Amino acid sequence: MDRKKTKQIKVGNVLIGGDAPISVQSMTNTITKDINSTISQINLLESYGCDLIRFAVNDLEDASAIRKIKNGIKIPTIADIQYDYRLALASAENGIDCLRINPGNIGAKWKVEEVVKACKYHDIPIRIGVNSGSIKQEFIDMYKGVNENSICYSALEEIEILESMSFYDIKVSLKASNVNLSINSYKKFSEFSDYPLHLGITEAGPSFNGTIKSSVGIGSLLAMGIGDTIRVSLTADPIEEVKVGREILKSLGLLKEGIEIISCPTCARTKINLIDMVEKAQDKLYSINKNIKVALMGCPVNGPGEAKEADIGIAGGNGVGIIFKKGKIIKKVDENKLLEELFKEIENL
Repeated sequence: MDRKKTKQIKVGNVLIGGDAPISVQSMTNTITKDINSTISQINLLESYGCDLIRFAVNDLEDASAIRKIKNGIKIPTIADIQYDYRLALASAENGIDCLRINPGNIGAKWKVEEVVKACKYHDIPIRIGVNSGSIKQEFIDMYKGVNENSICYSALEEIEILESMSFYDIKVSLKASNVNLSINSYKKFSEFSDYPLHLGITEAGPSFNGTIKSSVGIGSLLAMGIGDTIRVSLTADPIEEVKVGREILKSLGLLKEGIEIISCPTCARTKINLIDMVEKAQDKLYSINKNIKVALMGCPVNGPGEAKEADIGIAGGNGVGIIFKKGKIIKKVDENKLLEELFKEIENL
């Protein structure tokens, strides 16, 4: 698919925009100043494929923890700042890689100028985040409600504040909890701006609902070539956000890393407990760093035949299953050893 060509910025060692790969973000839910817990969660998220991590900076103690946190992790960091410009300055001084602020919420112009001066000095980009719940009343009145116009022009006002200070190292998000509103807002903004875009559906909900809303919203935009970095917002373990984000990219062919699992929905031909088998296999397969397609099928009809494009797979029988590669059966094994033998074959690939 053709991606919209955007400006490229750098967050730590990760490029965003231009022809850079689309990165996956998440946000910690630990207390930031609890350094050990925060480091532990970030490293776990990285092991699942998280490229960038954001955390809330609620006070100066949180900001002071940034340097120690960065010493214990590898991926770039983003400080989420609300209102207090001093927290942005302290985060910059302590080595943050990116700030998430809205200039209009920082207060007096001189406060924004201080933040911009610090970002220029430390080479720190700023993410401007506008969502459907944070639009100025004047834009709601001007554009007759919360819609793509009021969201986009709110974002433009924030951008103009930074541009008036000769600051252009910016990425933008325009989120709503409504999928159609999010899609329309990003589409409209993309038509008149080439700043890189951070995609997401805000407050998407619990894991099941939020995964569907995020997949439809983020996936639709990516399929149009819009978007440079994504964050799936779920009321769930942040690991789920990363896993869903990566699967969205894989489904569109935008990410080639990691194992792709295909499996059949089961029917009366299925003679094994495939649902349980797939659940057991998922975490194990997710941790294997191989660029392959693995098929977990319920019967020989859906095995080597329909899943012949898989690099390797299994198909259940009646007490005995088969393992196949590229549609060709390589061995028969007892049903209770199917996964064990599959993992061995994968390791040997």
